[in-house]
Amino acid sequence: MKRILTLILSLALTAGMLAGCGGGNTAATTTPQTGSKDSVVIAMGTTSEPEAGFDPAYGWGAGEHVHEPLIQSTLTVTNTDLTIGYDLATDVQVSDDGLTWTVKIRDDVKFTDGEPLTASDVAFTYNTVKAASSVNDFTMLDNAEAVDDTTVVFHMATPFSIWPYTMAIVGIVPEHAYDPATYGSNPIGSGRYILKQWDKGQQVILEANPDYYGEAPTMKQVTILFMEEDAAFLAVQAGQVDLAYTSATYSDQSPAGYRLVAYDSVDNRGFNLPVIEGTLTGDVLVRRAINIGIDRQEMIDNVLNGYGTPAYSVCDQMPWYNPASEVEYDPEGAAALLDEAGWTMGADGVREKDGVKATLNLLYPTSDSVRQALCADFANQLGELGISCTMEGVGWDTAYDRAQTEPLIWGWGAHTPMELYNIYHTIGDTGTAQYSPYANSTVDAYMDQALQCSDLEESYELWQKAQWDGTTGVTQDGDIPWVWLVNVSHLYWVKDGLQVAEQKIHPHGHGWSIVNNVDRWSWS
Repeated sequence: MKRILTLILSLALTAGMLAGCGGGNTAATTTPQTGSKDSVVIAMGTTSEPEAGFDPAYGWGAGEHVHEPLIQSTLTVTNTDLTIGYDLATDVQVSDDGLTWTVKIRDDVKFTDGEPLTASDVAFTYNTVKAASSVNDFTMLDNAEAVDDTTVVFHMATPFSIWPYTMAIVGIVPEHAYDPATYGSNPIGSGRYILKQWDKGQQVILEANPDYYGEAPTMKQVTILFMEEDAAFLAVQAGQVDLAYTSATYSDQSPAGYRLVAYDSVDNRGFNLPVIEGTLTGDVLVRRAINIGIDRQEMIDNVLNGYGTPAYSVCDQMPWYNPASEVEYDPEGAAALLDEAGWTMGADGVREKDGVKATLNLLYPTSDSVRQALCADFANQLGELGISCTMEGVGWDTAYDRAQTEPLIWGWGAHTPMELYNIYHTIGDTGTAQYSPYANSTVDAYMDQALQCSDLEESYELWQKAQWDGTTGVTQDGDIPWVWLVNVSHLYWVKDGLQVAEQKIHPHGHGWSIVNNVDRWSWS
């Protein structure tokens, strides 16, 4: 292959956007070949490059932005409707008490070094991830045991009905060839692709695994370039990438030979409303007023240039989503709730109660211009309701602590109901939820029952009841401790002729999710 396209690098460097090489890797790079009928060149953001490499024990495939690991096989997969399908697994059974999962696996799978993949490798992988991972929570797993070459048993420390969603993102590594010091840079797997080359800070080149047990990938070579957004757009203008991530900032552009494609996501943005007695957001009527007093479509139109959907929960469109979360924009109803709560409009347009002004200090991460713009829009809309807002940019080093007392605009959204648990369930002996003060014992109980349920689909109903059971929950008629604003569409420039396979709804994170099924992309 030729040397990497000078044009891409020079454009990126001129824009001052390309991340510097990491890890001291100065190996010669090779050219991404655009235009080939069996290859594709993709530009992702610099934060999509896995810092610890391609090792499932250190977050590859999981972490905050979950995706299929490509290089390794997984036991299960998530289908386009977010139900569970099989990859290595041929059968999955769970005991009535939810403490034992028995998984039968295929007997025709080999690692790329020619060695067979057996249940021993599966057990080794999960025991290693549990012991070593700094990214994943495996406290629900006691240990994994290989009963024979094609049977692995997971002994759980506690029932965990959504275990199949965990099995869909944990790539299986070879017990005989795993070294934690080197595996991330030189992974051996059994998945659809082989890691051919990794030039840290620049690109990753994947090549189709010729011995893959499933349908042979259509795309034989996949090149991932890690570029800042401005540099990625310059590469699009130069015609040197086939697909590149972008944002609403560039959506009014029309680069020759490309079309703008938007994919739905559950990548939501919303504010926590700290439930602290004696504060403005400590009053449930105020929280309800805020939730129905926000024009989400206006935010989509004016901040996201039309590329988004209204968000009403942390799990919109998921199988466990409760439609009772949805509300209509009702500024008059919001005003009536604020009046009912005793917050009357003052002559200066700011509500007050017992001599105290209705004010909020809204926090946003300084690293995210879109969240800043949404925060400003939110502040303006609250101002129209008579709540005066200030805004403050913060770093993530202090944001988590500050959010315990002040609203912060967050980004969430995952292919697992644990997102609900992590946001709303109380933790440990604190008596409150993790990211913002809130507690409801009934909501906790529904989520605990959902995890202990021995039937995955039956658990969905319990997750839905945690959102609203007709009497209590985290929705508008309940406690509403968070207000969800928008789901951000994931935007890409796609070169004419490239056919991207049907996408699952994307989770939080604008990166590897797009290539979950790159093996089935094609050129026309």
